[in-house]
Amino acid sequence: MPTPAQTATRAKAVLAAVLADEEFGAFEAATLEYSSDWQCFTGFPVIERWSLDTDKGPLFTEGLRALALKAAVFDLTGDEHLAEVAVAVPVDEMTHAMIAQPQLFARIAGRTGFKLIHQTDQEHTDYEVGDFTHRAYRLAWGEPPARYWLPKGEVDRRVIILTERYAAIGMDRAGREHDIAFTAA
Repeated sequence: MPTPAQTATRAKAVLAAVLADEEFGAFEAATLEYSSDWQCFTGFPVIERWSLDTDKGPLFTEGLRALALKAAVFDLTGDEHLAEVAVAVPVDEMTHAMIAQPQLFARIAGRTGFKLIHQTDQEHTDYEVGDFTHRAYRLAWGEPPARYWLPKGEVDRRVIILTERYAAIGMDRAGREHDIAFTAA
């Protein structure tokens, strides 16, 4: 594994290249437009007083930073498993919205020379303050915003609260099923 300092240096370069790309504006607009399709009940909603309108822009920044950290580790190791560094759940959800723009993102990645690293069955949403991701992030951009970079234990606690609230309105398994019949009146 590279050091957090090596990762931070490479991640800043990756992010700067992405931000300077000719199609970055289109990529950002397409990602944020995707917001009407954001359906996760336990990703973004773990953010206290979550608001799509006010949180999507800052989360977009955090998603870019998370992907830059992953790309940096891959660039430094060539190992996609090591590159799946821990990411906070809400930030990971934003990376999914970004990946939903495959053509734009692939062209940007190709021009800027970074490798997009994200595979759901290998991702780590077990981010913790003080872990490798946190240390590398701090060296690259300063302290990550605690509103979005929630430690795993806090995410788990909030998911329990959400699950109870969803169940109260008939949404079981944290919004993954319900028994509502949509029959015509």
